[in-house]
Amino acid sequence: MEPMLYTTQLQAGLGLTTETKTLLELWSPGMSVSELNNVALHSGRFPTITARRLRNIIAECFAPRYLISSGEPARHLKLIVHSVNGTVLTQLMLVYTGRANPILRDFISDIYWSRYVGGYTEISNDDARAFVERAIDDGKTSKRWSESTIRRVSAYLTGCCADYGLLDRGVRSKRRILPVRISGVAAAYLAYDLHFAGVGDNALLTHADWRLFGLDRQDVLDELKKLSLTGVLILQAAGEVVRISWKKTSMEALCDVLSQG
Repeated sequence: MEPMLYTTQLQAGLGLTTETKTLLELWSPGMSVSELNNVALHSGRFPTITARRLRNIIAECFAPRYLISSGEPARHLKLIVHSVNGTVLTQLMLVYTGRANPILRDFISDIYWSRYVGGYTEISNDDARAFVERAIDDGKTSKRWSESTIRRVSAYLTGCCADYGLLDRGVRSKRRILPVRISGVAAAYLAYDLHFAGVGDNALLTHADWRLFGLDRQDVLDELKKLSLTGVLILQAAGEVVRISWKKTSMEALCDVLSQG
């Protein structure tokens, strides 16, 4: 499959964690983008956002992240939105945002985590800019971006990382790196989500989504071992061969368990 080209879609909205949670509450399965927009507009839940801005958030951010595959991501997150803590929800939002925006996924996987492991304490917009310029040179965009676009996208990358708890918040050119560790609930959700997407047990260990949390194959294996102890799955590992017995038959069944803590 051809890799997705980098776009400027993050400019429509960065993490939008609060707005996403509200939209998940307002959305119902089968609801279209325009229907959700209408419900959100008249809900009174977005008093400081203009109608045009709200429409952009829903159409260009919420829909590409959560309404793909007939709304499966939104349907599953809606099942747990009120029962898991904010960190879990934020980490799952990061997964879906990374899938919709490869430029963010790769920036976190390649730049953020290399700096984290290397002992750096900050990431700057200049670091993000160097990443963007290299990506353009490598042909990862459909055309060369203007100077102003490069500058904006660089700021969007660090700003989005801040929204998802990887960097300090606030408007600044340098941000402090914050310690991040995937939660057990998010790990269980992601493992099952990949499984039901058709990813094989061995391939699952090296899937790109785990790199958002700085996890390599052995790290993922360790996370699955922890999950095995909770009974949410059964792991058998012998050398390079891994077999997983998936105890839940659907994401809905898993979400029901996760929502009960």
